[in-house]
Amino acid sequence: MKNTKKQKNRVVENGKIYITATFNNTLVTISDDGGQVIVTSSSGMHGFNGARKSTPYAATVTTESAVRKAVTDHALRSAVVFVKGIGPGREAALRALKASALEIDVIIDVTPVPHNGVRPPKIRRV
Repeated sequence: MKNTKKQKNRVVENGKIYITATFNNTLVTISDDGGQVIVTSSSGMHGFNGARKSTPYAATVTTESAVRKAVTDHALRSAVVFVKGIGPGREAALRALKASALEIDVIIDVTPVPHNGVRPPKIRRV
């Protein structure tokens, strides 16, 4: 007999949306203001695999389904958006967010940028 815990649908008015757009995938995570995750979604969860996971269409489908679930199950109304990465799904995910019923307060780019990079290799002596 399994001891399963039933997830209660919390009402979350304001939240945070984290979009991670890599070259191979697009991940969307929606959390409340405290950082507790309420919805996660990725391109692979929606039937895309291989090179199709990194397409803008896959990012659109992923973002729309995550937002729809957050709005219907948790009554999310407004959100702050954090975008990370330079993948092809970045702009498509933002466009899907704009088209949704959510009120977007701020869009913040949190892509890490190296200040100095890695140490170059030593000079070859032939």
